[in-house]
Amino acid sequence: MKKVIDCFKKDNPLIQKKLREVSVEEGMAIATELFQILNKRGDGIGLAANQVGIDAQVAVVNVREPLVLINPKIISKTNEIPYYEGCLSYPGKGVHTKRYETIEVKTEQIDGSWIFSGVETQTEGKGSWETDEAKNDRELRTLESVCVQHEIDHLNGMRIMDRQRDLTYRAEKKIGRNRLVTIKKGDAVKVLKYKKAQNFLNQGWVLND
Repeated sequence: MKKVIDCFKKDNPLIQKKLREVSVEEGMAIATELFQILNKRGDGIGLAANQVGIDAQVAVVNVREPLVLINPKIISKTNEIPYYEGCLSYPGKGVHTKRYETIEVKTEQIDGSWIFSGVETQTEGKGSWETDEAKNDRELRTLESVCVQHEIDHLNGMRIMDRQRDLTYRAEKKIGRNRLVTIKKGDAVKVLKYKKAQNFLNQGWVLND
């Protein structure tokens, strides 16, 4: 197998490329190496092959349990939620995105097709009656679902900045660039045109709907 490269090289040529599909056998070998890198670093919960210079539709996730994604495809998704996420390839940089709380992913395994499901759409006891244990489990399932979506983005050549730009485009199309909006951060409040509000939104401010 091709020797991996520094996964944090700024000029990584694969980071914005849709990767090639691979056999299950090759995918499992790559996944083993990805887990080794992830465990050695100790500061991440997911890693895609192109982050370490391998052109292959393979990624690994380790939130509740180790997951191997080989040629994965999202086949269903529900309940889009706002999320703030970072990336090992861009240390110190986080962006506001939107992800799906519940997803189903088809990915190839040694024994055939395998389906990953994220958090249940309706969690029993969710809300004021939810136990701490149930809440923690739900949050972990959501994190796992978001991480899987993040890694699949990598396999399709999409970075977190691209996901943020997509979110910005959708908001601009819905709101209008010149429309006045109210944004807030803590107790601070500003009213300005949406196109000027973007810089603040990228710094942790939020729209006051």
